Amino acid sequence: MDKLLQDALIIWATVDPIGTLAIFTGLTSGLDAAQRRCTAIRAVAYATAVLIGAIVVGQLLLTAMGIRLISFQLGGGIILFLFGLQMIFGSGLSSGEQEPGHDLAVFPLAIPATATPGAILAVILLTDNSLYTIPAQAATAAVMIAVMVVTLILLLLSTQIMRVLGQGGASILTRIMGMILAAFSVELVMDALGAERWLGVVG
Repeated sequence: MDKLLQDALIIWATVDPIGTLAIFTGLTSGLDAAQRRCTAIRAVAYATAVLIGAIVVGQLLLTAMGIRLISFQLGGGIILFLFGLQMIFGSGLSSGEQEPGHDLAVFPLAIPATATPGAILAVILLTDNSLYTIPAQAATAAVMIAVMVVTLILLLLSTQIMRVLGQGGASILTRIMGMILAAFSVELVMDALGAERWLGVVG
């Protein structure tokens, strides 16, 4: 249960449903209710497919390229830390960004707003084949899907939720998630470097 709770917090922090909600609200303000609903469903479906793909083949691809998971953990921890800093200091995808001729559900809503680089890194690290059994990895995948379902519900209720939270409330929640993510990333880096051993010697 402790691991599932940690997985839920990490995946929630990296997916950042509240930040996605704010982006979704801004990008779909000109759409009618039916179009918003369709866009939300497709965006979450695409993002879920990307994250499941990362869980299933992400580590296999790393192995095929000769990249050790500990190296990926160290690099991923640094990237997740920078991603957490972006969330804390408000630097990131602007709600007004959009490439002409692109489907909003694919870019920027599915990638990178929902299936963020941080989320892709996180699900690969949280389902390390050398550390976790298949049932444990399946449980992590189920947690990820649950987070995505919650994200979909938030997007479908975006107008009402943003009316209650306001931009200020959404900003505060996003920054709290950024702090959690930054702390987790430091743990990843310390674990990859074996910091517990030399900290114990120093102590």
